[in-house]
Amino acid sequence: MTEVSTFPRLLADQARTNPNAVALQEKLYGIWQPLTWREYAERVRDAAHGLASLGVGRGDIVAVLGDNRPEWLITELAAQSIGAAVVGIYPTSLDDEIRHILGLSQAQVVVAEDQEQVDKLIRVRPQTQTVSTVVFYDPHGLEDYDHEWLMAFEDLEDRGRAWGVDRAGWLEAQVEAGSPDDVAVVCTTSGTTSLPKLGQLTHRNLLTMAGHLNEVDPLGPKDRFVSFLPLAWIGEQMVAVACGLSRGFALSFPEDASTQRHDMREIGPSVMFSPPRIWESMLSDVQVRVDEAGWLKRKVFGLGYAVGDRVAGRRVQGKGPGALWPLLFLANLVALGPVRNQLGLSRIRYCYTGGAPLGPDVFRFFQAIGVNLKQIYGQTEICGIAVLHKNGDIRFHTVGVPLPGTEIKIADNGEILLRSSAVFAGYIGNPKATEEAVDAVGWLHTGDAGYLDDGHLVVIDRAKEVQTAPDGTPFSSAFIENKVKFSPYVEETVVFGDEVITAMVIIDPSTTGAWAEHQRIGYTTYTDLAANPQVGELIREEVYRANVDLPEAIRIRRFVLLFKQLDPDDDEITRTRKVKRSVIEERYAELIEGLARGEDKVSVTNTVTYQDGTVIKREVSMNVYSMDGYEPPADAKSRPVWSSRR
Repeated sequence: MTEVSTFPRLLADQARTNPNAVALQEKLYGIWQPLTWREYAERVRDAAHGLASLGVGRGDIVAVLGDNRPEWLITELAAQSIGAAVVGIYPTSLDDEIRHILGLSQAQVVVAEDQEQVDKLIRVRPQTQTVSTVVFYDPHGLEDYDHEWLMAFEDLEDRGRAWGVDRAGWLEAQVEAGSPDDVAVVCTTSGTTSLPKLGQLTHRNLLTMAGHLNEVDPLGPKDRFVSFLPLAWIGEQMVAVACGLSRGFALSFPEDASTQRHDMREIGPSVMFSPPRIWESMLSDVQVRVDEAGWLKRKVFGLGYAVGDRVAGRRVQGKGPGALWPLLFLANLVALGPVRNQLGLSRIRYCYTGGAPLGPDVFRFFQAIGVNLKQIYGQTEICGIAVLHKNGDIRFHTVGVPLPGTEIKIADNGEILLRSSAVFAGYIGNPKATEEAVDAVGWLHTGDAGYLDDGHLVVIDRAKEVQTAPDGTPFSSAFIENKVKFSPYVEETVVFGDEVITAMVIIDPSTTGAWAEHQRIGYTTYTDLAANPQVGELIREEVYRANVDLPEAIRIRRFVLLFKQLDPDDDEITRTRKVKRSVIEERYAELIEGLARGEDKVSVTNTVTYQDGTVIKREVSMNVYSMDGYEPPADAKSRPVWSSRR
């Protein structure tokens, strides 16, 4: 059924068969506000009529700029109902990105969340040519805006109700005329090397993927999903929308980023898909909480974790706990269960991570506390998923095996090639890039290097990033970076060089700050903390531990602690937290050259732009830490994965 359907038809099916079941709910002022499938379909109908009255028609694209709310999905389904598609723009996007996406998509109507997003559109609209109407769904602060092209979402729905009075059956005919091969969603690519491309995904692409995922991990109406990652991201579209509509489970939207963890505990999601940064952040939270606990609680958790880790070693091989069952029951009661509850994962059945590599140690931690975390591998161009770990067949160094209906092969140059009916319909306005991405026989050229290990896929890195050390050892910068990032004190690492490996390390302010307070080290700002020599020695020991597991030729020789965190607003990382290596190499060229030369200190010129538009430049000096001949302190102890204390 799913392979020959469309999103609007699935919504109509749910509204007909489960009219009173909850489809969406959002938390407002501390209270969950439910929307049933019937109410969902009615609001989609009104919004679809409203969009049609504004001139949106088959083949057009409607843009949405804002955080996850029911109005986001109502807009998406409304556009699809009349044969249009939707393109999501990350709410953190800056003017240039918004202008680029609106220009490529030629969107006439933009649905924006609030005053912040409307202000961005006011600035970029004069250069977009096509945008005729902006609809907002949070009116706070917009009461006095008098632009004739601005409209409240409620007014769009009212306009749609009036427009549809004399057009009975019109929308149903539009939905029926829709084809599974119509473009449903336009998703931006990661944009790590340039401005993002816009990939077109059809209903068939997305629902094929949802069906194949369901063959591996069955989902149903009783499952729950908390939608907190941007709906502009293919991962959220994949699970929240494609799987949600086809399997009929409810979506919940947290009230605010600050209440997200609390709201997750209330809902108790059964399925979750997040990039590595979310899982790494969760582990950091556990480490901080455990470190702040008393000696007895730390000891109890350590013993419980040891049991969970042993059981996880059996579970990933398809074995049960066996004789460890009584100990596991006790460990869950006093140690593992409370941690899962604090993380909002007490009812979880399936957890997925993808979009970037996740360190094996982080991966194993979640398995050890009883969370069924699995790796996914895919790209926007294949609906975000092609390869997945299966229950009972999990290997921490791989990303799993191909989904049903997905073919995989490794090209002669080591590139990973994928083929399935989930492969996208091409990039908007870029036929050359489309031809380069998908060859004449349907193979998607991922640009990633990897190999197969007994049927499991091992991803090395982007093919162009794979390097060769002087002794001939092939290596990936990402592999080295992940070894260092496993440290609870490290937020991000960027590795440079091939003959001499150097690195730029960005500390984690929460865990490193907690360590500094425990050591009675005073600091005021992030820059102050990163410049502290004791913090430098702490990270030096962490780099040493990462080096131990690496071949001699690719060990980090020198590193520096960057004075700031990498920021998507500074164009240093993407909205999904992927490092833009080309930007880093250009912006920090002085730093990289100083590291390569073996200098004791390196300096960079930092440009700071304040909110009032004032721009100042300042020179920042940083210490270089050498690993040559370094040995950790004699009294240094190994650190368990669940703690930042030794």
